[in-house]
Amino acid sequence: MAFDFSFSEEVEQVRGVAKSICDKLAPQREKLIKDIHVHRKFPHALWDAAAEAGFLGCLISEKYGGNEMGMLPLAVAVEEMAVNGYGNAFFVVTNMDASCIAMNGSEAVKQKYLPKIASGACKMAFAVTEPDAGSNTFRITTYAKDVGDHFELKGQKTFITGVDESDAILVVARTKSLDEVKALGQPKTFGLSIFVVDSKSPGIELSLIPTHGIEGMNQFTIHFDQVKVPKENLVGELDMGTMALFTSLNPERILAAAAACGMTQFCLNRASRYANERVVFGGKPIGSYQALAHPLAESCIDLEAARLLLYKACWNYDSKKSPFDVGSSANYAKFFAAEMAIRAVDRAIETHGGYGFSEEYELVWLWTSARLLRTAPISREMILNYVSEHNLGLPRSY
Repeated sequence: MAFDFSFSEEVEQVRGVAKSICDKLAPQREKLIKDIHVHRKFPHALWDAAAEAGFLGCLISEKYGGNEMGMLPLAVAVEEMAVNGYGNAFFVVTNMDASCIAMNGSEAVKQKYLPKIASGACKMAFAVTEPDAGSNTFRITTYAKDVGDHFELKGQKTFITGVDESDAILVVARTKSLDEVKALGQPKTFGLSIFVVDSKSPGIELSLIPTHGIEGMNQFTIHFDQVKVPKENLVGELDMGTMALFTSLNPERILAAAAACGMTQFCLNRASRYANERVVFGGKPIGSYQALAHPLAESCIDLEAARLLLYKACWNYDSKKSPFDVGSSANYAKFFAAEMAIRAVDRAIETHGGYGFSEEYELVWLWTSARLLRTAPISREMILNYVSEHNLGLPRSY
């Protein structure tokens, strides 16, 4: 059977809707972009428009208010918004949380949260990283204690994006300590559980981390001090959250790749336009200089390759391929697209010369955003560890 690389009419319509959202925001673009990057204000207008378009319901069943369009249309929407200069990590995280709940949650937790997410009424943060654990999820110590009619959550998470704007947090905690796991003779993957926690619960305290690179949002350390979590807010089986966690992290990596692809196209559009207009020596536009043209041409080729990796990852996800297939393709796409975006922003800035560092051209703001994609939501080193072990069969390195 021959490959067909064309998009369906539905996917093209989604791209058109995403572009129309950006076009409608054009009259307020200057203020909106400045609010996002300078004042760190959450772009409610962009969120509301995306919710109204149904982009928060792509991974949610119609039974719970979603539209079930799937990962590919969602990724295309994220990419198109980034092509127009709008990135939003919170949109990515909320969709990732929705996927986790939809794939693993009980009927009660689905009914409680999915309709609100699909409508845009519920923004969700995701909390797994801890100060002493980093990327090693199995070392986390935040503990959810069963106290009868509810769980009590105690511990801390760090580098949690947008929790101040969130309505709920998907929290990964231990329900068996590592010592308990060892005593039971279970692997370290045992004893992790996932919960939906109300962001305004008593006992939650936020400490701001002065980071850069996440458009319109801040990052925090969250302190949980005996936070009550209803038992119905458990997502998946008690002590068996590892598989639910890792199969649900794939959407975040796929959508991060989509954002990187859109960011790269944005940079190429800006750089190509400037290189065609700017004349410095000999009456020719600077785009005729191979020193500038060739790096941009390389980024153009990179983008084509990254999109193929991205769309294959979407296809694997929507086709319900094995966790190995989805995980591998999600990691490939995220790794390649993140590295590509860094090069594209750098080349666009170089094309603009000194103007590349002027905020009016918007490129300098993207430098930290692109660089962040190399490290988050999973670092390039952890992806290389995964590929080395699971795709090449090499010995585990950590």
